[in-house]
Formats: sequence, C-alpha cells, structure tokens
Amino acid sequence: MSTDRSARVEDRLFYNRYLLDPGHPHIKVRPHTMPSSELVSMLTTCPAHCYVANDKHQIEVAVDGCIECGTCRVICEERGDIEWSYPRGGYGVLFKFG
Repeated sequence: MSTDRSARVEDRLFYNRYLLDPGHPHIKVRPHTMPSSELVSMLTTCPAHCYVANDKHQIEVAVDGCIECGTCRVICEERGDIEWSYPRGGYGVLFKFG
C-alpha cells in the first residue's frame, strides 16, 4: 500500500498558524524608490509569498504568513534592504507539521 506524500508547499503552509503582533512586525522593508535586484527577487524566492510589489513598483512585506525561514535575511539583510528580528515571545509562526 503506497501513500502519496507529495504535496504542494502552499497546501502544507495552509496548516501553519501565525499569531500577529500588531504594531511590531519582525520584518520591515526599508524605504526605497527603486528596489534592489535582491529585494525584487523576494517576489519569487519567499516560500510564503510575503513580498509584493505595490502600484509604485516598490516592494512591501506582509509578515502574516511568514514562516521565518530566513530566506530574506540571506538575500537582503546584508545590503540593508530589510530590518529583521525574531518575533516577540509567543508571536509568529506555529508549525503544524515537522
């Protein structure tokens, strides 16, 4: 008897829960007029799809749904495109699998 263990990332992310900390986002995109190529890459590399381009072609982040994987830290923090910190105690992602 075989079980299909394959599932889309989006399907797995649905089961995670995120406790928002209003007024205290753990990721902030620094103000910019033209985003760097690293910041633009977050539109496709963030596995939780937290980064979006607004109507002025600037990149914004919505921390609700962030899985705290660190991808944005690796790609953007060195250039100073983002400010990142751990969520305050009790807030952030609650993983349901693994």
